[in-house]
Amino acid sequence: MIVSIVSVLVAAILVVVDQLIKHWATVVLQPLGAITVLPGILELRYYLNDGMAFSMLAGKQMLLIGVTSVMLICVLLLLLLRKMGMWERISWTLILGGGIGNLIDRFLNGVVVDYINVLFVNFAVFNFADICITTGVILLMLWIFYDSLQKDKAEKAAKQQKEASDGTT
Repeated sequence: MIVSIVSVLVAAILVVVDQLIKHWATVVLQPLGAITVLPGILELRYYLNDGMAFSMLAGKQMLLIGVTSVMLICVLLLLLLRKMGMWERISWTLILGGGIGNLIDRFLNGVVVDYINVLFVNFAVFNFADICITTGVILLMLWIFYDSLQKDKAEKAAKQQKEASDGTT
């Protein structure tokens, strides 16, 4: 149970960090528009996104708030009630923290504050919460793949052991 509470506390810290950065972006970047960090590579650009990733479902705030809320409640319950390994727990914690960070923006302002603009590729402007969510999803996919390989390996070993013991009797 302590691990579950720590996961929720870490998610809360991620939300606070996200909201502080977005506040900074609103106060500092909004008047300037953009700050070049690495010319031709990275800039900080104030951008309001009324959709989700790549502005999908733009203008559908109630749908996004509703679906996101239900999903985040499920993730919270998963973290609190399910026994899981470290990598799976880290993944869900990142997803929860990032999801709540963007949900707060969407709920309070109707838009999400984005500010990281990668210049060397045509990519959407994004934020810290998006990084948390994306990292969590990638880690979760890697964990699922690894876990699947381990289970396949264990099943194969058990089958070989059974075949060996059947052959000796």
